[in-house]
Amino acid sequence: MTSSNPPSPSSSLFCSIGSPTTSISNDEVRYQVNTFLSSMGSRREVLILPPDFTRFHSQAGMITRFISEYYNYTTPEDGSNEDDATDSRSSATPNIQIIPALGTHAPMTQHQIELMFGKELASKANPNPFIVHNWREDVVTIGHAPAEMVSEATYGMVNEPWPAQLNKLVWDKRIENNTDDGSDNNLPPLVISVGQVVPHEVMGMANFNKNLFVGVGGLEAINLSHFIGAVHGMEKLMGRGQNPLRSILNYCSEKYLQSQFDLWYILTVMGTNETTGQVEMKGFYIGNDMQCYDLACDLSLKVNFNLLEKSPKKIVVYLNDEYHSTWLGNKSIYRTRMAIADGGELVVLAPWVETFGEDGHIDELIRKVGYVGTPTIMEAMEENEDLKNNLSAVAHLIHGSSEGRFSITYCPGHLTKEEIESVGFNYADLSETKQLYDSSTLKDGWNTLTDEHGVEEEFFYISNPALGLWAVPSRFDDSNASQQSFSVSSNAATHVSSDQIPSDMSGGVGGWKKPPKVDM
Repeated sequence: MTSSNPPSPSSSLFCSIGSPTTSISNDEVRYQVNTFLSSMGSRREVLILPPDFTRFHSQAGMITRFISEYYNYTTPEDGSNEDDATDSRSSATPNIQIIPALGTHAPMTQHQIELMFGKELASKANPNPFIVHNWREDVVTIGHAPAEMVSEATYGMVNEPWPAQLNKLVWDKRIENNTDDGSDNNLPPLVISVGQVVPHEVMGMANFNKNLFVGVGGLEAINLSHFIGAVHGMEKLMGRGQNPLRSILNYCSEKYLQSQFDLWYILTVMGTNETTGQVEMKGFYIGNDMQCYDLACDLSLKVNFNLLEKSPKKIVVYLNDEYHSTWLGNKSIYRTRMAIADGGELVVLAPWVETFGEDGHIDELIRKVGYVGTPTIMEAMEENEDLKNNLSAVAHLIHGSSEGRFSITYCPGHLTKEEIESVGFNYADLSETKQLYDSSTLKDGWNTLTDEHGVEEEFFYISNPALGLWAVPSRFDDSNASQQSFSVSSNAATHVSSDQIPSDMSGGVGGWKKPPKVDM
């Protein structure tokens, strides 16, 4: 379904295109963007909130460029005919600002900006449209989600309100701050959040209001959201657009964003072309509330989940040179845990893994506590102020624990047997295991090996865990969902420190450290 008419107050959905077999062209995206922006009327200010480079394949960079070109802020770079496009562009050029949704990630480099957003936008100056989100200095708390919602999501472990935090510049774009100044153009700033909806280990499904409350939010809210998601249980969150953690964000979105901003979401669903193997756009949505997000979630479940008919007793995952730590490499666990059978084994071939954490402090915490299951990790948090101040690390430890449901065997290139076993994983020699599971000959999916005694072993092979999320349908049946394996007493609520420590590259929880290599 597509719509190119200006949305009425009762219609929040402007554009909805997509199916598992759809391949949406760049020209179609440009047309929909131009039509949407035309319906919004002339603006003096436009604020764009795209993801950072860890979501390179979202096509948010291209969409941001199209918005810029519509407003004649930059000229087309893709060879499109300017004469043909002129009539569909704005007659006025507003002030355009772009804040990549970094969360606590490091700022994008100039080279990354150029690759993602194009040379024209990357070279703009006086002023530079790109603004770095500083989660330390640039954030204001605009309200809270009730403690009751947090308590329900964490089984009573946390009974404190969740802070809705937002970049100050974004907060300044509120409608009430941009009243009639006597000019002919009294429309408020147009705020556009751009990004990809994809299964996410923390939020269930990525993007929508996460792009604001996490992407341009504050550390306290970011770390607490990771913690809430981990304690609630990954297997009860992943692939579910509606869940207790998302409800917390939705509450704050409805209470503090919808009536305060002229805020619109442009959402994509990306998938792989089965013939070429290239990443392509399967869905494109524009709206200003949950409807466009729900539609994108529905399509993403069909496109981005690899649903298996049965649970593999063994899964073998290969980690390429993007993965040099378990902080990133544990994506092999996150992305397969909804598929692997109870009592099964996950074998992780990790030639480049040389450390646990992405920085020295996180590495030390992982070595001290380990991936030892939620109850033990929570006990350690009660006794360790460093963990209380780093909920993102606590969430990572929980995410990397199998909770005893299956075993995890790591085969690292640069960590010892003693180091691997000290954090709760099984160890196997990389060279010996690669001889058995040769990544150069295995095919993605089901494989069968026959040993020297003629005994066959069936296993499931994954060459890059970043490219999908594997599950069996029964994992989405709430009645069969694995329940928490620990109990919480009435007086067990944990006080969460507001003095949180950042974990750079926390995008390793839900996204790529680097995008897969594609032709650009």
